[in-house]
Amino acid sequence: MTEAPWIHETAIVKNSRMGAWTTVGQRCEVIASDLLDYAYMIRDADVFNAEVGKFANIASHVRINPVNHPMWRATLHHFTYRAKSHFMDNEDDDHDEVSNWRNSNRVIIGPDVWIGHAAIVMPGVSVGTGAIIGSGSVVTKDVSDYTIVAGNPARVIRRRVTEDVEAALKRIKWWDWSREELIAGISDFRKLDAAAFAKKYDLI
Repeated sequence: MTEAPWIHETAIVKNSRMGAWTTVGQRCEVIASDLLDYAYMIRDADVFNAEVGKFANIASHVRINPVNHPMWRATLHHFTYRAKSHFMDNEDDDHDEVSNWRNSNRVIIGPDVWIGHAAIVMPGVSVGTGAIIGSGSVVTKDVSDYTIVAGNPARVIRRRVTEDVEAALKRIKWWDWSREELIAGISDFRKLDAAAFAKKYDLI
């Protein structure tokens, strides 16, 4: 890893902002998104129109914000909003209208989120800090901080930590620490569980 974003030669990144120490693996796509510091994506993952928080962990084959089709229309096919591609003499194309609708459904992924293999996060969803999304899940609703969800559609399995520990971790905000602070604390990250870590670093 390097401070400059590491993007595999087979990956596609367009109209996106990459934070420091970020990684985009083989055949991934990042379109119109922000990938914040230390976030990483393993191979064959796609992110569209999303903010991916610091230290986010995105497994292979994950889809974040797969685009919807205009379900209220008589047809779902894209010839209605890509008319110029299908009917060369047709100048009436509402591609911008559909694009604006899709762009209004931005996905927000909080810091330190783990999204398991082949999970899908649907348009407009927010995933809270420290949450876990189980492999193969389809997330259609917002996920609370420090919550584990899984299934299709994804349902709450349990909390990761107690409410008190959650509150302490959110006060500590270790994901905003400097690189020097992270290095100094790495032994505690390794050896302490979340409750012990919160007890040591929460100064309130």
